[in-house]
Amino acid sequence: MPDVQGLFEQYTAVLIATILGFALVAGALIGNLILSPRQRTRPKGLSYECGMLPIGRGRFQIHFRYYLFAILFLIFDIEAVFLFPWALSFLDIGAMAFYEMLVFIIILGFGLLYAWRKGALQWR
Repeated sequence: MPDVQGLFEQYTAVLIATILGFALVAGALIGNLILSPRQRTRPKGLSYECGMLPIGRGRFQIHFRYYLFAILFLIFDIEAVFLFPWALSFLDIGAMAFYEMLVFIIILGFGLLYAWRKGALQWR
């Protein structure tokens, strides 16, 4: 049976960092409530357009293709996050890791092919 006292000693730093993190976030939120100005004026409610008076509404609808394009970018950006550490330790981790990464890249390739065939990558 592992030493329970030693196990708790290892997590003491994590507990302190968690409590400190919650305290900092709570302090920032409380400081914002106390120090922020509350006076609502008409110029404050206007959207900022380089110092000029805004023309039209401040809100407008954005087509979903922009969101789809952004999500596809994030997916392939996250792929790079997994690919760089794998490439740095490629020689040390063995052949099985090579085949696993090959499967990962093939799955992402099928996703890219699907998005391409559906026209998600065309900027219209």
